[in-house]
Amino acid sequence: MCRILHLIKGIIITFEADLMTKLDSINTVLRRQSFYILLVFFAFLSICCKAQTTDTTAVHVQKKITDTLASSNQVAADSTHKVADSTKQIAVVMKPKIFQPIPKKAGLFSAILPGAGQFYNRQYWKIPIIYGGLAVAAYFINDNLNNYLDFRQAYISSINNSNRTDKYAKLYSTAQLQILQADYSKYLDLTVLFTGIGYIVQILDAVAYAHLHNFDISEDLSLRIKPVAFPQGAGIGLVVNFK
Repeated sequence: MCRILHLIKGIIITFEADLMTKLDSINTVLRRQSFYILLVFFAFLSICCKAQTTDTTAVHVQKKITDTLASSNQVAADSTHKVADSTKQIAVVMKPKIFQPIPKKAGLFSAILPGAGQFYNRQYWKIPIIYGGLAVAAYFINDNLNNYLDFRQAYISSINNSNRTDKYAKLYSTAQLQILQADYSKYLDLTVLFTGIGYIVQILDAVAYAHLHNFDISEDLSLRIKPVAFPQGAGIGLVVNFK
C-alpha cells in the first residue's frame, strides 16, 4: 500500500514538474509574443505619427503657397489699380480744361464797365472797338451840347436885345438861331440815344457770346429739307444731322 502511495506521489510530482515546465514555456512564449506585439504597435504608432506630421506639413506648405499666391495676386491687382489711377490722373492732367464763361457774370461785368464782359469772355479784340465807339459818342455829345448851348444863348440874346454883339449876330437871324438850337438839341438827343443803345448792345453781346461760347458750329452739322413721315401722313421738314 505504501509503495502504491509513493508511486502516486511520484507521478504527481512528475506531473507537477512537467506542468510547471510547460507553464514556464507558455509564459516565455507569451512574453515573446507580447514583446513582438508591443514592438509592432509602437512601429505602427510611429508610422501613423510620421504620416500625420507629413500631412500637417503638407497642409502648412500648401496653405503657405496659397497665401503667397494670394498675396502676389493682391500685390499685382494693387499695382494694376495704381497704374490705372496714375494713368487716369495723367489723362486728367493732360486733358485741357474747356473754358465756359457764365452769361450772368459776363452781362454784369459789361453793365458795370463797358468792355469788361468781353474781357471776361476772352474777346480782347472787341475792347478797342467798344472804347473807340465810346470816344466817338463822347465827342459828338460834347460837340452837340456846346453848339446847342451856344445857339440857345444867342437866341435868347437876340430876343432880349435888338443890338446883338455875339459872334452869330451877323450870321444868323433870330428865326435861324431858333432852328439851329432845335436841330442841335435833336442831334444831342439822338447821340445820347445811340450811345445808350451801344451800351446795351455790348452787354447783350457779352451775354450771347457766353451762352454760345462752346456751341458746335463745325462742318459736322448739316441742315436740309427732306420728306418726313408722320403718323397722320407724309410731309416736309427740316432735318438736322450730327455726323
